[in-house]
Amino acid sequence: MSLPQRLKTETRPHHERAESAVRLLEPGLMLDGYRRHLEALYGFHQPVEARLHEVLAEELPALHLRERLKLPWLEADLRALGHDAASLARLPRCPEPPSLRSLPEALGGCYVLEGATLGGQLILRHLRRHFEGTQAGDFVFFRAYGDDVGPKWRDFAEALTRAAEDTSEPDFGDRVVRGAQDTFDAFERWLRRALG
Repeated sequence: MSLPQRLKTETRPHHERAESAVRLLEPGLMLDGYRRHLEALYGFHQPVEARLHEVLAEELPALHLRERLKLPWLEADLRALGHDAASLARLPRCPEPPSLRSLPEALGGCYVLEGATLGGQLILRHLRRHFEGTQAGDFVFFRAYGDDVGPKWRDFAEALTRAAEDTSEPDFGDRVVRGAQDTFDAFERWLRRALG
């Protein structure tokens, strides 16, 4: 079983619990609820992406991590909904982000964020229909890579597979899986706390 397949299988319960905390597909979603959800995502992505950049940017340049950081897109959406630099700086941050201390764990965390970008395409279609005719902004975060979502995902899976093949660490795959599980679990806890 390839590492991407292992990740999909071994994180499934964690993924499902995290997904159950997301409320963006609810039929009664109001603009205020959408904004609060983006604020919570911002509060999670800020510490997690900082950690991923710290670990992965130098260790795995083939990943082109800078192009994958979603925080600027969340910021654009929140500015469209009335935030400015000062109010963004005051938004609460996830107090217990996943540790993602080294390359394998960080790759697991990156797997979660990249997978969410794939899943975001379904959310994007729903939000466009749901908020049609309202001032909800351009959904920059959920548009993510535009037409390149599929290729970006395949590039990530290839970089992940190569990193696993190039290592001499016997528990590398286990640590990637743990990093992904920890990221899903931290995301679920934070979202439930942030959204009440």
